[in-house]
Amino acid sequence: MRTRPLTLTAVVLALLLSTLGGCSGDGPRDDGRIRLRFQSLAWQKESVAATKELVKEWNRAHPLIQVQYFQGSWDTVHDQLLTSFEGGEAPDVIHDASDDLADFAYGGYLADLRTLLPAGLRQDIPDRSWESAAFGKGVYGVPFLQEPRVLMANTRILRASGVRIPTPRQPWSWQEFREVAKRLSARGRYGIAWPLKEPVSLTLNLGLSAGGRLFHRAADGKVRVAFEEGDATVPSVIHDQVNIDGSAARTTLGMGGSDTLPGFFGGRYAMAALGFSYRQQIVQQAPEGFEWTVLPAPAGSEGLAQGVSPQTLSVAQDSPHKKEAAEFIGFLLQPRNMVRLAQGDWMLPTGAAALKDPALHTERYGWATGAELAAALRSAPAQSVRGYPEWKDKVATPALQQYYSGAIGRGELRKRLVEDGNRVLARYQR
Repeated sequence: MRTRPLTLTAVVLALLLSTLGGCSGDGPRDDGRIRLRFQSLAWQKESVAATKELVKEWNRAHPLIQVQYFQGSWDTVHDQLLTSFEGGEAPDVIHDASDDLADFAYGGYLADLRTLLPAGLRQDIPDRSWESAAFGKGVYGVPFLQEPRVLMANTRILRASGVRIPTPRQPWSWQEFREVAKRLSARGRYGIAWPLKEPVSLTLNLGLSAGGRLFHRAADGKVRVAFEEGDATVPSVIHDQVNIDGSAARTTLGMGGSDTLPGFFGGRYAMAALGFSYRQQIVQQAPEGFEWTVLPAPAGSEGLAQGVSPQTLSVAQDSPHKKEAAEFIGFLLQPRNMVRLAQGDWMLPTGAAALKDPALHTERYGWATGAELAAALRSAPAQSVRGYPEWKDKVATPALQQYYSGAIGRGELRKRLVEDGNRVLARYQR
């Protein structure tokens, strides 16, 4: 049952969407064709090209089920989808991310895909990935692309320092990583850049390696925040690198990932903690002769485990052609096609068959390192927590920013995350 009222703004925007793109799931017209609307969030040139080409291939092979490509934007997708759902104008096939699905799934806007998808696709994607799109008893998206956090490193600085070079099979521990960052630091150079303009997801996702959970679900289904020793490992290392060791640049705490690249290229930072897809920007923007490599993030008591929020494909609950929409998703995510989409976005596919493709195991641009990390990726800790967006924005983000800058200590950080955080979550679980 949908409880959100349809506001005047929603009506106006829904009418605009209808004018621009037509109604969801246009039924058979005079020519007998079914037309499905597919909203894609692909934005990189290679990714857009690969997605559009796959749509063309489907349309050539399925003359009676034609897919209309519609371009969306990551910056506005949540509000735009909410408006289209409320106005009855949602696309049939929806591209989004798993951490954006909870409200739509619980609100009844997305179709449960468990009985709609091809058996081969269901079996090819591992359970740990499916968990990211499971809410309650249903599955409301197909996770298909994922992005681990890695360390981009200046190869020349690494070689000159004599430090041990980590691999996915022999990674640095968090303590060893702290010592390495000290050794890589020198006058005018920091060992590591932590771009932490948005600190919450990085902190939670890398915290899985040390056994951090933060969110604990009781038998009654209610979630509470608890800041335990495993939760403190990653924040403590980052805090100490900035405020004690001087091996992490304080100025990067307020930066986004792209903001650190000029300093990385210029030798100001020996390493930068970035998402796997930033490799594309490095390839495109690095000065001639710049040597770099991809290293795994440090490991803790749980090895290289880290949380991810995969990109997903969903079907609108209001679509009159759910079966055909699911068939199109099945085509789009065939192993060979999933590889094409992964290469276009410089990310990793979730499918086991796609991950075996030799193109993803080349040493060039660090593809092989990423492919080895895939088995350690897990659903992000906050994936299904109701009230998480408010907790993140009002509690966790300011608390972590102040802790990393040295303005507050670990005790105050724990108090804010737990006490203030549980008050927020309680409002969503009455």
